[in-house]
Amino acid sequence: MAPLRNRTFFSLDELAGEIRESLLELNNRPFQKLDGCRRTLFETLDRPAIKPLPAERYEFATWKKATVNIDYHIDVEHAYYSTPYQLIGKEVDVRVTASMVEVLFKGQRVAVHQRQYTKGAYSTEPGHRPEKHQRYLEWTPDRIVSWARSIGPNTANLCEKILESRPHPEQGYRSCLGVLRLSKRYTEIRVEAACRRALAIGSHSYRSIKSILEKGLDQLTDEKTEPSPPPVKHLNLRGPEYYSQKGGPLC
Repeated sequence: MAPLRNRTFFSLDELAGEIRESLLELNNRPFQKLDGCRRTLFETLDRPAIKPLPAERYEFATWKKATVNIDYHIDVEHAYYSTPYQLIGKEVDVRVTASMVEVLFKGQRVAVHQRQYTKGAYSTEPGHRPEKHQRYLEWTPDRIVSWARSIGPNTANLCEKILESRPHPEQGYRSCLGVLRLSKRYTEIRVEAACRRALAIGSHSYRSIKSILEKGLDQLTDEKTEPSPPPVKHLNLRGPEYYSQKGGPLC
């Protein structure tokens, strides 16, 4: 750049052309204390060691650890990805890129999914499900509904609707267990009342039950419709019939 410092250029292309010429001259200039020049050194030393570029562009990735839930899914930034059901309760490594989620167990890749950016979204590989659905799992839909029934019929009904609304029943386990665990923070009576209210408004989710309990809406009495008061009759009150009469009195 030094030989060009006193010159004025009016475009980047003009500057780039001059730098290109200066670079050729610099690379072909003989060394003062060594044989050859920069170009010959590159041809004999560097070029033979150069390897081709990777077939795919480098993609930035982050790593995290996750524990496989009873629904054989892991939580990655509030989206859920399936793993082989045999890994339930195991800790796995997760490689996350802008487009993919890879799951590794003891250094071996066991699952790969397209990354989901919708909060609460599920990515489930059918091959990860146990044979004959939940036969070999400790947790089953029947067991969850049975637990819910011990709290009350509305809680059981709500859990059934949550499980039925998912493509795979296991995808509703987290929501159902979340509802059931609320009975530890609140009472079973309040959870049952909250489920009754949620069913009445058609909101079948853990968040809805949690919101109802936090706001105390489960403790509100059901509003009863009271009969409308009889219409007030007075000489100075005139209805539409009065003004529809042709030739009626003027006031």
